[in-house]
Order: sequence, then structure tokens, then C-alpha cells
Amino acid sequence: MAAESAKEFEALEAQAMALLDLFKRAGYEQVAPSILQPADVFLDRIGEQVRSLTYMFTDLAGDELCLRPDLTVPVSRLYLERHPRADAAARYCYNGPAFRFQPHRPRSQREFRQAGIECFGVADRDQADAEIVLLAVEAVRRAGLKRFSLRFGDIALFYALVDALGLPERWRLKLRHYFWRPPAFHALLGQLARGERANGNGAASALAATLAGKTQGEAEELVAAHLDAQVLPLAGNRSLGEIAARLLDHAADLRAEPLPKEVATVIDYYLAVSGPPKEAIERVAMIAKGVGVDLGLALDAIVRRFERLAESGVDLGSAVFATEFGRDLEYYSGLVFQIEAGGSQNGEQIAGGGRYDGLLEALGAPRRVPAVGAAVHTERLLAAVQEAS
Repeated sequence: MAAESAKEFEALEAQAMALLDLFKRAGYEQVAPSILQPADVFLDRIGEQVRSLTYMFTDLAGDELCLRPDLTVPVSRLYLERHPRADAAARYCYNGPAFRFQPHRPRSQREFRQAGIECFGVADRDQADAEIVLLAVEAVRRAGLKRFSLRFGDIALFYALVDALGLPERWRLKLRHYFWRPPAFHALLGQLARGERANGNGAASALAATLAGKTQGEAEELVAAHLDAQVLPLAGNRSLGEIAARLLDHAADLRAEPLPKEVATVIDYYLAVSGPPKEAIERVAMIAKGVGVDLGLALDAIVRRFERLAESGVDLGSAVFATEFGRDLEYYSGLVFQIEAGGSQNGEQIAGGGRYDGLLEALGAPRRVPAVGAAVHTERLLAAVQEAS
């Protein structure tokens, strides 16, 4: 058993070194960001799904830290340490562990390894997007994975649709926020279209109703009093301030006008689109034309991207473009993609990434910075190659 584990480790290390060599030959500098990250900075950027799976703790100095659940945010922070004005292009590659609770996987897989690339400050977004996808495809191919498929999405296209539909600001932002959780998103969309309360009629709604018109400070006092009266502890890695803010947001939902049913229907039609890239884009264009909204610029960008990938030798024959596909990290803002093992869709995710132009500004950059990257799950890749051989 020990010999088998040692052999597996050696194979994984050899694969990682080969991937890093590929990335470095492509002009990416190898970096090693810290495993420990400040919890508040990190968790505010990754979204609800990953936040709930992140390992967090408070050290002896009282600082809240987390084990990095991915490497994009740590590498972004490293870029800003080197370029505080965010005024330089840079390309970094890495190989190292990430940590995430994975309820449906063995405990041994709660620590997993990623080899990846991050590209910052390149103004030609089409070129940078294609570069990242091509490198990710070449990485899994060189590792020996012969049969795989590509799944694409585009967050910017969904944002363009929501903006073009002229939704009230509150529901526009709410739908953007819920996009990353499809079941919750469709439940919310149905409730809004029926004129129902967005969060039901339970205890949370009753408490939220009492906070209408209150300031953040007043809300925190009332929530603290409520928790004390009900003998309820703070839980779920959320502070009193965060709980109060969410309840204030809930209170605003209760006072908002319902979403027009026809708008909800359009969004449902849009999110049902999935298929070969050319056909899927044509279906989105038909939906937009049917309701009189202009998605021309966003669709043109996607068409250019696929044309460039095809010209660069990426086989899109089995690729899928799905409007609802967004991966599970909320910092993405445009292209998203993943590489799945096997020749059909819904195989094991081996690699993936996307564009996250707003992340560095949220981390403290003085301006919005174009950024795109991808990561390979090296243990999954090795297992897929071994299984296919």
C-alpha cells in the first residue's frame, strides 16, 4: 500500500512538473502564493457555495484566516503586491494544494492539488481568453488525456440580457447574485413572477419586516436582542453585521414590486439554451430578437472567441455552450469553461477557468483589471489518464 502511494505521488509530481514546464515555456512565471489567506478578503469574493465549504479558523492573534479553497484569489493578491497600481501585464503559473470540504468525496480528497495559470492586464481580451483555453486544452492533452469535451458559458451574456430587459435595479442585482445557484435562482424567479415574497413567509421574513427602514446599527441591535431572546448562537461563519445586512436586504425585497411575468419567461427561455456553440448562439439571438432586446455586442464577442479557438486548432465538434453554465466561483465576469473527461458531456471535471475582470478591483486595485485564468485538477487528470490507458 505504501509502495502504491509512493508510486502515485511520483506520477502526480511528474505530471505537475510537465504541466509547469508547458506553462513556463508559454511565458508564465512560476509563483507560490500563501496557503493561509485572510478570511474576510477571500470569502467575500468566492460566493456562497464555496464559502460554506471553506476551512476557517481564528489564530492566537485573533486574526480570521482560511485555508485557500482555490488559488486564483491568492495569485491575484500576489499580483497586487507586486503591482499595486495594477498597471502591468503579468502571467503566472503555479502548482499546489487547495482545501475544500467535499461532502460527496472521500476525506482524503479534501486537500487537492491544482496546477494553473493566471493572466493579468492584457487588454486584448479575445486573445487572452483564447490563450488560456488553448493552454488548458494542451495541458490535459500532453498529460495523455485523449478523450475529453469542452463546456462553455458566458456570464457577461447573462448580464447583458438582464440589463437589456430593463429590470428594476433591485431585481437585476438579485438575479445576478443568484445566478450561481441554479435551483435557488429558478425558485426566486418563479416567486417573483407570481408576485410572492422572495424569501417566503417564515421566521426570517417576520424578523426582516421589523427591520424595514432601520439603519445597519439599529438592525444589528434588534437582531442581537432577537438572538438573545431565542437563545440562538451565531453560526454559519457569519458575523452579526452580516446577518443584519442580509435581513435588511430581505426587508427591501418585501417592499419591492413583483417582477413582470413575461420578463421571467424570457429569462427561463434564455437559461434553457444548451447545445453546439453555433446553434446555441443562434437560439439566443432569436430569443433576443423576439423580445426586442439588443445583445449584439455580447454575442459578437462570443462568436469571435469560438472562431479564434477553431482557427487555433481546438476541436469544438463535441463542445457545448450552455447559458446556465457559470461554474461555482462568483468572481467570474465573462467567459467560463471546463474540460470534462470522456467524449460526452457531464464527465468528471478535469480543468476549468474563466474571465474575472472585477476581482482585482474588489481586492484593492485602483481600477478594473482584465484578468483570466484556468486550473487543472491534477489528481483527477492523472486518474482519468490511468483509467483510459
